[in-house]
Amino acid sequence: MTIYRDDLRNIAIIAHVDHGKTTLVDQLLKQSGIFRSNEQVDERAMDSNDIERERGITILAKTTAIEYHDKKINILDTPGHADFGGEVERILKMVDGVILVVDAYEGCMPQTRFVLKKALEENLKPIVVVNKIDREFARPEEVVDEVLELFIELDANDEQLEFPVVYASGYNGTASLSPDPSTQEDTLRVLYDAILENIPAPVDNRDEPLQFQVSLLDYSDYVGRIGIGRIFRGTMKVGQQVSVLKRDGSVKNYRVTKMSGFLGLKRIDIQEAFAGDLVAVSGMENIDVGETICPVDHQEALPELFVDEPTLQMTFLVNNSPFAGKEGKWVTSRKIDERLQSQLQTDVSLRVDPTDSPDAWTVSGRGELHLSILIENMRREGFELQVSKPSVIVKEIDGVRCEPIERVQIDIPEEHVGAIIESIGERKGEMLDMINNGNGQVRLLFNVPARGLIGYSTEFLTLTRGYGIMNHTFDEYKPMAKGKVGGRRNGVLVSMENGTATPYSIMQLEDRGIMFVDAGTDIYAGMVVGENTRETDLTINLTKAKQATNVRSASKDQTVSTKKPRIMSLEEALQYLDDDEYCEVTPQSIRLRKKILDKNERERVSKKK
Repeated sequence: MTIYRDDLRNIAIIAHVDHGKTTLVDQLLKQSGIFRSNEQVDERAMDSNDIERERGITILAKTTAIEYHDKKINILDTPGHADFGGEVERILKMVDGVILVVDAYEGCMPQTRFVLKKALEENLKPIVVVNKIDREFARPEEVVDEVLELFIELDANDEQLEFPVVYASGYNGTASLSPDPSTQEDTLRVLYDAILENIPAPVDNRDEPLQFQVSLLDYSDYVGRIGIGRIFRGTMKVGQQVSVLKRDGSVKNYRVTKMSGFLGLKRIDIQEAFAGDLVAVSGMENIDVGETICPVDHQEALPELFVDEPTLQMTFLVNNSPFAGKEGKWVTSRKIDERLQSQLQTDVSLRVDPTDSPDAWTVSGRGELHLSILIENMRREGFELQVSKPSVIVKEIDGVRCEPIERVQIDIPEEHVGAIIESIGERKGEMLDMINNGNGQVRLLFNVPARGLIGYSTEFLTLTRGYGIMNHTFDEYKPMAKGKVGGRRNGVLVSMENGTATPYSIMQLEDRGIMFVDAGTDIYAGMVVGENTRETDLTINLTKAKQATNVRSASKDQTVSTKKPRIMSLEEALQYLDDDEYCEVTPQSIRLRKKILDKNERERVSKKK
């Protein structure tokens, strides 16, 4: 007879980006009474990283736990972005059920489909939370129908199709079982009850030999790598001798030196844990995701976890521009290499490969967001470096060169449909579906080569005047599309002199294009200072000052006023890059530059091509 641990539930919260997972977890934590009445708790408390807080996105999966009616509920908050999809897959192996959060207005989105598909494949029991029920134009009943259609489309079994639905407002901390917003109760009690009633309790097989699998990694300067995962069988104690079954088939023996459980936002040191518990284990150097910890005398591995392969790569280089070393604290190849190696300790979807040059590395990741967040973290820590244009990773499958294809969902006002279909057609996109919601909004579905989407978001926002929403997720590898896909249309304005940009020069050259620098900015020869109105690059002098003469001019009293320059964020700069350019990243500046700074040398190389 199977025995269950009725005192424990393990759930993951899954959703499309920005549908309110982290805010809902906040309220579940606050209402469980886990914090003292005078304790200061930030909003979106689970988003602990600065960039997560600024952008309002979850980058790393977080584990927390609450207590309700003497039962412990372990909750895993997962990222919603496609670039961090690998984290979601691994987390789903640790839990027995999921809370699928869906926005009451937006309904099912690409990542909703992706995360639900993974949850159903793991045969997990779902609870659907229709969130933001208080939102204007909310359409909860239609959204539930959309979710049901999605379940059917993804071949959910009969038991999974009988999902309970809770209507909630994560922001207000209210919930009810009715789609009518006026019936909302002031607590999330119905959600807590739904978890205890519907999510299966873990099997209690603590008397059998230990099996623990690492699903997530953390790192501490004091104890090194920390493996976070679930005990699937048996009991684990501090001081116990165990074997780690490595991914390459080898076996290493260690002693469990420290073990932590979760409660609220804290990790609590524990001496013993049983089947079903989620714990963090220290004392095993180089432990990796998917590896199994078991007794020395009973070595039995759990099925290996799949880690998402990178689809995009960039070259990271030591900064060698004329301004190198002026703004950064860490500028040497040794420091950059150490930082990239330390990132590999916790980021399993990242690859760092050496190149022929000791000052350059090929860094591969899951997407532009994944890599740009690494670069942003490095610049905040005081690093100075250069990066190349992102390029997709091409694979050879059955002797055919194949590239990653993204499934793209676009929501736009009706009047922009023609322009978007044309622009995606130019990027070799294939249209799958077009749904008119009848409220002036149209939803378009495409399959587009991933390289066609590099740098597309700026053009997309321009074409839709900022009213468009685009989401995409990796679909599959397909044979490479022929011809040029995507890329920048306009050439750039390149500085020919070192010096400081003057208002006089900028005013004289404004009709040549859009400037990227303000008057008073220090520039160097070979630096990209603007976008040309034409398709070719143009070298200009922005450092010329107005000649002082004693001859009066008719326009002498004219005030010099220049147009506002386009200042790019890191993501925009990376998307804007062309093959012959680098992005120079320092703690204070983001500059675009040509790989070859000298004008004559550049022209000689382009003629050879």
